[in-house]
Amino acid sequence: MSRPAVTIGEASRATGVSEKMIRHYEAIGLLHPARQANGYRRYAEPELAALRFIRHARDLAFPLEDIRRLLALWHDRGRASAEVRRLALAHVAALEEKARVLQSVANSLKHLAAHCHGDARPDCPILDELEGRQG
Repeated sequence: MSRPAVTIGEASRATGVSEKMIRHYEAIGLLHPARQANGYRRYAEPELAALRFIRHARDLAFPLEDIRRLLALWHDRGRASAEVRRLALAHVAALEEKARVLQSVANSLKHLAAHCHGDARPDCPILDELEGRQG
């Protein structure tokens, strides 16, 4: 026997997704809860499963458009796993590039901090760089 549909607050507690984000996911078309005559949303097991799916995908830092595609593939029982794999590997490549960029930024800041005297003098290469005065 399936459990009865729940309110947005109950869906939030059951899935770990905030009510605000549940409303957002509905607004952008990732989620389609039933509505009662009074307009209240009701979340049955399929919507709760979709919310858990979305939360896990967000935990893995997938962008919303990739999550939209992954949800479609998840619902399509005739899907080819090759498409899912392609999306995952493209995401890995994007994450690795972002990590490289962030490491470069961290290295630049370490270099600037190493050249800042950190004393009572007003001159500071970090502020100079932010102002655009460094070479």
